Amino acid sequence: MSVDPLAWLVSLEGVPSAFAGARDGIDAVLRDRGLRRTSPEMTAESLLRGAHASAVLEGSASTLAEVRAGEGDEISVDAVRVSTELLALVPVVRRTPLQALARLHALAGHGSLPADRLGRPRDAESAGLLRTVSDLITATTEAPALALAAVVHAELVVNAPFPSHNGIVARAAERLLVAAKGVDEKSLVVPEAAHLALRAEYESNLRGYSSGKSSGIHSWLLYAAEAYAAAAEASPLVRAAE
Repeated sequence: MSVDPLAWLVSLEGVPSAFAGARDGIDAVLRDRGLRRTSPEMTAESLLRGAHASAVLEGSASTLAEVRAGEGDEISVDAVRVSTELLALVPVVRRTPLQALARLHALAGHGSLPADRLGRPRDAESAGLLRTVSDLITATTEAPALALAAVVHAELVVNAPFPSHNGIVARAAERLLVAAKGVDEKSLVVPEAAHLALRAEYESNLRGYSSGKSSGIHSWLLYAAEAYAAAAEASPLVRAAE
C-alpha cells in the first residue's frame, strides 16, 4: 500500500474544516452565481485579473486597466502570457506535472532568459525539488485539493527552483491545480487577487512556511484557506468589471 504523502495535512488542527469551508464558498459562487452566467469571456476576465494581481505581487507597477489595454510593464506581460495558456495545461499537469511546471516557466521567462534556461531548474537540488512537487501532484491522497494547491504554491515560492519568475509560476501552478483537481474547472475564482488583497498576510505566512517549522506550515495552510474563500468573492461572477 502506498503512503499518502499529504496525510499529515489532515491531522493539523483546524485545517480540514478550514479547507472544507473554503471549498463550500467556492462551490456556492460557482453554483449559485455562475449557473447561468458562465462564459468563456468570464473565464478570460478571471485569468486577466489573476495575471495582473500575480504581476503586482512580483513587482509590477501596472494597473489592471493598463494590463487590460495591453499597455502593462514587462512583468505584467510575462504574467498575461502565462495566463493565456494556463488552461491548456490542465491535461498536462494531470499526466506529467514536471512538463507543465516547465512550460509555465518557459512562458513566464520568454524574452528575458536564454532559450536553454527556459523551463530548466537552477541546479540539481532544484531539479530534485521539482520532482518532489511533481510526485505530490500525482499522489493518491486524502488531503483536500485546495490544500495540495497551497503546498505546491508555497514550495515553489520558497524554494525558487527556476532561475526567474518563481512567484508567477507558483501562483499559476496553484490556479492550474485548482482547475485540474476539479474544484474550479473553468477557472472563475481568482486566488491571485486574494493574495494581493491579503498581501501582508500572504508574504508573512510564506516566510513562516520557509522556516520549515510545523507552526509556520500550519499558519500558511490556514491562511491559504482564508485566501481561497476570498478568491471566490474576487471572481468576476461576483464583482462587476473594474
